Amino acid sequence: MTRLETLRERLAQSGFSPKEDRGELTLVVPAAQYRDTCLELRDQLGFEQLIDLCGVDYSAYGDRPPEGPRYAAVVHLLSVKHNVRLRVRCFCPDDGFPEVPSLVEVWPAANWYEREAFDLYGIIFEGHPDLRRILTDYGFVGHPFRKDFPLSGYVEMRYDPEQKRVVYQPVTIDPREVTPRIVREPNYAHEK
Repeated sequence: MTRLETLRERLAQSGFSPKEDRGELTLVVPAAQYRDTCLELRDQLGFEQLIDLCGVDYSAYGDRPPEGPRYAAVVHLLSVKHNVRLRVRCFCPDDGFPEVPSLVEVWPAANWYEREAFDLYGIIFEGHPDLRRILTDYGFVGHPFRKDFPLSGYVEMRYDPEQKRVVYQPVTIDPREVTPRIVREPNYAHEK
């Protein structure tokens, strides 16, 4: 029996039903059970290390149903003891106010990652001890990794020598097409 099959069996015995895709297991957990599930994964199943936590915007995802949730927090866990990895996905129940419980008390390493997901996707982590922007400016409007955020942003900043400070102004960049044009001679790919 492979490690993946053993993990799937252990998760099934604990009441979980993970899905396998490309040789990796993913566990989809409702937001109401997210923190408790992660506690059980850490304490009962030996996933002692959080490798990564990220936000995901599924608004333009290929196989996402249109009525499905838009935002998710995705956690990648590692069991050093059993040498297996697991992905845990938790969808935010409300797209207008995406919120899931914080995992900082379960894995302290989640602190920075949750701040990053909040800053870039706008996902609120309930119970986080210091949820504030970490990569964008404090006055930044919006969340730049959301799929509906414009590529050029909403404002730009520049240094104003008359005022001797940095000022914000509306974006002055004209949108342009960035699709490369390929010019080739006729019958380029055809045999002669």
